[in-house]
Amino acid sequence: MFFHRSELQYHVKPESPDPVFAKQVQELIGGQFGEMSVAMQYLFQGWSTRGNEKYRDLLMDTGTQELGHIEMLATLVARLLEGAPVYEQEKAAADPIVGAIMGGMNPQHAIVHGLGASPKDSNGVPWNAGYIVASGNLLADFRANVNAESQGRLQVARLYSMTDDKGVKDLFSFLIARDTMHQNQWLAAIKDLEAKEGPIVPSTVPPEWEAQEFSHILYVNPETSTADQLPWVSQPAPDGHPITVQKPEPLSERPILKPAPPEAHNTLPEEDLK
Repeated sequence: MFFHRSELQYHVKPESPDPVFAKQVQELIGGQFGEMSVAMQYLFQGWSTRGNEKYRDLLMDTGTQELGHIEMLATLVARLLEGAPVYEQEKAAADPIVGAIMGGMNPQHAIVHGLGASPKDSNGVPWNAGYIVASGNLLADFRANVNAESQGRLQVARLYSMTDDKGVKDLFSFLIARDTMHQNQWLAAIKDLEAKEGPIVPSTVPPEWEAQEFSHILYVNPETSTADQLPWVSQPAPDGHPITVQKPEPLSERPILKPAPPEAHNTLPEEDLK
């Protein structure tokens, strides 16, 4: 069961309306790495967790917090639209500066959503469930979670530098801090699971399934690449095996495909065109 409290997790008090910035904030709501994505990702990961109740609880607790982040950002969008002359753009356009600003807003905020946020990104693209990762393998999923939190924190930091509104910066400071905690918790969980299962996912693959002679070769182009100079290349791989560096060479012959049947109406082979 979920319960909603009317109080927000943190203050959402922008100093002044800004319909253009409201459009940009939409990326933090419905973008690929927005709060809708991480909320759904953690909840679906939690709902499919089997036999790891503590990590299930961590996922559910964090996903629920992210739902609160969506609410805060939706409130921010609504308040950034309050007092802006979004229904009087023709009059506002008489002032070229105001007109230019209003021209950069999301018209759907006024026309479709009645001065409210929407489950879309900053370009108006609807949120997509394909953004989320929930595989049933906790180590694989937690690595995806680190990526999601890293990208989300990066985007909040970029938006932080794009506004002078102290109230907006205050909220973003809170979100940056929470993203720090969430990266830390997933990194710690990864370390815990790697100690038990090893660093390679999935750890349950039988050795005979893998062509192990290719498992620890770093292929580089010696004429153009400097990748072989990375410091970790001369060290054992995270799974303990040594890494070797080789020039990529073909291991098979050039493929020759049989002609397509007549009903495919493909281009005839060269010998038939002569």
